[in-house]
Amino acid sequence: MKKIYGILLLILGFTVIAIQCSSKQEEYQLRTIAFYNLENLFDTEDDFEKLDEKSPMMKITRDRDEIYNKKLNHLAKVIADIGSEHSKSRPSILGVAEVENRSVLEDLLNSPLLKDRNYEIIHYDSPDLRGIDVALIYQPTIFRPIHHEVFELKLWSEKGGRIYTRDQLLVSGYLDDELIHLIVNHWPSRRGGEARSSKKREKAAYLNQKIIAQIRLSDANAKVLIMGDFNDNPTNKSFKKVLNTKKNMDDVEAQDIYNPYEKKFGKGFNTLVYRDQLHLFDQILYTAPLVSDKEFNDYKVYKSAIFRPSYLTTKSGKYKGYPHRSFSGSRFINGYSDHYPVYVQLIRKLKTQQ
Repeated sequence: MKKIYGILLLILGFTVIAIQCSSKQEEYQLRTIAFYNLENLFDTEDDFEKLDEKSPMMKITRDRDEIYNKKLNHLAKVIADIGSEHSKSRPSILGVAEVENRSVLEDLLNSPLLKDRNYEIIHYDSPDLRGIDVALIYQPTIFRPIHHEVFELKLWSEKGGRIYTRDQLLVSGYLDDELIHLIVNHWPSRRGGEARSSKKREKAAYLNQKIIAQIRLSDANAKVLIMGDFNDNPTNKSFKKVLNTKKNMDDVEAQDIYNPYEKKFGKGFNTLVYRDQLHLFDQILYTAPLVSDKEFNDYKVYKSAIFRPSYLTTKSGKYKGYPHRSFSGSRFINGYSDHYPVYVQLIRKLKTQQ
């Protein structure tokens, strides 16, 4: 691709950019796809079929409805801002984790900052005992789903008991006129320690492999984006040994998965902090057909990023430098989430009108 000198203008709802190359100006279309762990987005009602009473929201005894609405509006602000420093448009597609049910997502999307975008929802109730699920929201004028299903991650404890955890959500559809596939994840936690729990996340990675293999049966050169809160860093075995993710773009071959967040992790970037340890658990990986070929005749990933404006970081106190979370124990501390969102931006050259 000819050398790019700069972005000159933003037009058509800020999804088309005009780029000045060495010999001519060309127009490109930009789409933002993001993932965000919403940190215990629970409603204010006790669900007797779930352990939702253990959620911070249910432990709040005063002004619960008011706090719930504050939580929704705070999350809506973040979602509305993701990627805006480049495209000035909200995400076309957003994967989310830690939502209790479809109803909380409907409430979130009815927030003033998001209501005008007419997002739609794909959500399944998972077997997770606390009742937290993953889901996908999308703008139907940009993304048209044609298939979605969930894959159950079956785990057993050392004593042979069933461990109930989140499903993995697959959504396939057309981003404008190009077929893409998205897998939304929230892998098992590190409860009990990283080493002791690592096998659970490795099994989650194997399930991702199985889903990708299924996709490739009907779409051999599938454009797959694998997003989520993985509870593992990019250098852990679940990525490097099971999914065989590549750190360097030049090493990516036809059936490989590229993880742009591995280099970021090596440079000290993070999406959460736990006991003063930096972690980059939130990532978006993608298959080889989405890796840039410098031509952008069809959608390729143009940028991968962590969204961390200053308002999302705690400014003082014990948790200075941590993501500004919503809850501390059973107290609402007027924050957003204990995770930063991540996003990728896809770009393609607009076809010349004859």
